[in-house]
Amino acid sequence: MALVEGCRHSLDISVPVETVEGETERVVSSFQQRAKLPGFRPGKAPAGLVRKQFEGDIRQQVLENLVPKFLDQELQKQELRIVGSPDISDVHFHRGEPLRFKAEFEVFPEIELKDYQNLEVPYQDPQITDEDVAKRIEEIRDQKADYSNVDPRPIQDGDHAVVSIESLSGAEQPVKQDEMMLHVGAEDTLPAFTENLRGMSPGDEKDFEVVYPEDYGQPKLAGRTIRFHVMVKGIRKKELPEVNDEFAKDLGDFRTVDELRDALRKKMYEQREQEAQKAAKDKLVEKLVDAHDFPIPEAFIDRQVRNRIEQTLHSLAQEGIDASKIQLDWQKLKSSQRDKALREVKASLLLSRIAERETINATRDEVDKEVEQIARRQREPFAAVRLRFDKDGTLGRIASHIQTEKTLNFLFEHAQKTVQV
Repeated sequence: MALVEGCRHSLDISVPVETVEGETERVVSSFQQRAKLPGFRPGKAPAGLVRKQFEGDIRQQVLENLVPKFLDQELQKQELRIVGSPDISDVHFHRGEPLRFKAEFEVFPEIELKDYQNLEVPYQDPQITDEDVAKRIEEIRDQKADYSNVDPRPIQDGDHAVVSIESLSGAEQPVKQDEMMLHVGAEDTLPAFTENLRGMSPGDEKDFEVVYPEDYGQPKLAGRTIRFHVMVKGIRKKELPEVNDEFAKDLGDFRTVDELRDALRKKMYEQREQEAQKAAKDKLVEKLVDAHDFPIPEAFIDRQVRNRIEQTLHSLAQEGIDASKIQLDWQKLKSSQRDKALREVKASLLLSRIAERETINATRDEVDKEVEQIARRQREPFAAVRLRFDKDGTLGRIASHIQTEKTLNFLFEHAQKTVQV
């Protein structure tokens, strides 16, 4: 008998008494060959004595031999794809009776695909203006700027102040930097720094508080009020390079500024096209998820929630926050992340199902190309990296990622692009 509730299945399985007795005899015989009992040579102890002496171990071995075997037979018979490990309960195992047990487990959901081609999605090819190119050139000039020292005088807006800074209070971890440069009066400089540095001269020192906004880019500083001790070490002036053919040549294989502009225009177009297509693909996936209703195994949701939390902890660690000190309430986190995790799992299953129907797969050459790039970055032999990836499962994850990207490209190519007004 089978009970079904969403992805959760329950099977009551019975093993014929003849099979149970035959397996028991085989296990007893196996124990008999190895048993070392007082007064008997190895392998010569009576079966009855062995059965009595090792009753618990024999029982366990028979169960381990029969339960998975008959569960697998029933799963194949009913064509069920199990997710995770089954829960075995209600085991009835008595001599002279059939072995009966209950197996509860989750299965892969049945997905009935609806129309996934010709979906409408907002999309427009990007436009790169002369102003866009000019702005990019100014950004490059700023990156290539030189800074020259200015004779000591009071700091004014527009100056680049060179300071040493040390936190006195308010910081979770001490902040200390012997030399940093702040653009006084600039939009990206916190007002407290501008207001306190303005009018100071090289050699001056001051203590003052800085209130960091809640959304500040560094989590360890965000939302905190920190008191600093600051000493001005110097003032520098920014000198931008002139935009000419020499400037272009210094940036790469360009002979003229016009060649540089053309190359920048092309690169900017490719970047914006990639961003616009990604946004369109994300919308297509959202439409697919909204259009399909099917149950999701809890095991998949749990795994995705854990992946999301691990990614968050990894990001915090990169910001210098000790993740081991964070107390995690798994049930609360699962509850808060469940909806997003469910949609992500649902999207993954749908894309996999579409790839299966459209026979979209990653080729060996495509996987090898990706592995080759990784090997080059890590400065390791390609063969060694590929072998390691094959053993630890990375090769499969690379192939899965490539398949997903190809499926997304298929959906985008077959979508109806609409222009937003």
